[in-house]
Amino acid sequence: MVFSSILFLLYFLPAFLLCYHLVGERQKNFVILVFSLLFYSWGAPKFVFVLLILTGIDFFVVKKMFRSEEKRKRQFWLVISICINMGLLFYFKYSNFFVDNVNVVLAQMGFQNISWTKLVLPIGISFFTFETLTYSIDAYRKVITPLKKLPDYYLYIFLFPKLIAGPIVRFSLIEDQMHRRTVSGEDFVAGFLRFAIGLGKKVLIANTLGLHADQIIALPQNELNSSLAWIGILCYTFQIYFDFSGYSDMALGIGRLVGFRFPENFNNPYTSGSITEFWRRWHMTLGMWMREYLYIPLGGNHVKTKSRLYFNLWIVFLLSGLWHGASWNFVAWGAFHGFFLILDRIFLLKILESIWKPIAVLFTFFVVMVGWVLFRIEDFHSIKIFMRALCNFNFGMADRFYQIELWVTLFAAIVFSFFTLSGWGKKVQEKFYFAQSGILRKIPGVLLSIALLKLCIAYITTSGFNPFIYFRF
Repeated sequence: MVFSSILFLLYFLPAFLLCYHLVGERQKNFVILVFSLLFYSWGAPKFVFVLLILTGIDFFVVKKMFRSEEKRKRQFWLVISICINMGLLFYFKYSNFFVDNVNVVLAQMGFQNISWTKLVLPIGISFFTFETLTYSIDAYRKVITPLKKLPDYYLYIFLFPKLIAGPIVRFSLIEDQMHRRTVSGEDFVAGFLRFAIGLGKKVLIANTLGLHADQIIALPQNELNSSLAWIGILCYTFQIYFDFSGYSDMALGIGRLVGFRFPENFNNPYTSGSITEFWRRWHMTLGMWMREYLYIPLGGNHVKTKSRLYFNLWIVFLLSGLWHGASWNFVAWGAFHGFFLILDRIFLLKILESIWKPIAVLFTFFVVMVGWVLFRIEDFHSIKIFMRALCNFNFGMADRFYQIELWVTLFAAIVFSFFTLSGWGKKVQEKFYFAQSGILRKIPGVLLSIALLKLCIAYITTSGFNPFIYFRF
């Protein structure tokens, strides 16, 4: 079940909100937990009990670790917790990848392949694992005090708005909200508006552009020219942004409807003037996680040599690429971004900061867009063909891509991606996107939300194309 489905919009979400706001304060967390488990069970009924058992074990392991006074015992229990969580992630997400690569090596050596049952990836397993890891590591560091009751831990982990696509929420950020939160009328309207805007971004922009991106990228080599290749990757560049950020908006909006304030996950990343800035604006909660739990433990910026600093950056982004998917193209994508981050540290950042900002933004956008080729296309032979089409200056268009819907949507995506480069754009974002204007929290905000919701439902019911890129990440 995804947020942009008719089932969720017309049945699940209304039923959840109705039950939540009808019960007393003591029953609200119970309602959220029941609906969260129902939400997850709907998408992954075979895995929900496995995850409940393993997270239950991890809950008691973390409590044991926190109570241990001896450092070695605490380290022992931390290792057990990490093994439980990383073992779960590796088994479901990377075992197929590992076995496939081992079989390639064995085949080259003349040995028989290893037989292995192909595993289906549980929804949101990466986000799920990162939050369980933050909980155990922060408890080890004494940053948080572990929860006393197992249902409260299940509520934190399975909280359905953030479950399948983030944002990655550290327990310390919502610890106080677990049992003390309120929802005012203004909060409800602001949350409804944020959800509707996110739904519009995903359905009206990402879905439309994604359909054309898929059609172009799937073209045979003899039909793919430079014009189509650039249009295809441009469509995908905006598809992945509006798809993922739209889903994050919906998660923040639903959270706001029941009193939770989740951290922002995107901040106009395509207006970045460097790859370094891009990663401060794109998937910000993942960037925070990588920095706090991987980059800094490796030494971060406080290392003796620049070569070690560059090595740390490279490792972090190789792993970041692998986190996005169990395939070598994701590793290549991570290495690509790691390479430009190292170039920023060496010389590129100084150059980009010294030139006119729009030029720096266009350069960064071009680099990011080329990187999305590695992210979108899985096999390297197809990547090579697509890259060649981008660069061979063989321009032309197919008649089927002269569609007004494509160009209007592409224009809207460009405007919404870059309009905050201007002062008026930032003001518009504050008033509409973050609902900072008091009037938008009342009648106009409700009317705008309803209009967007009705438009999106109409689009969904008339279109069979409604993917979600990060659904199983």
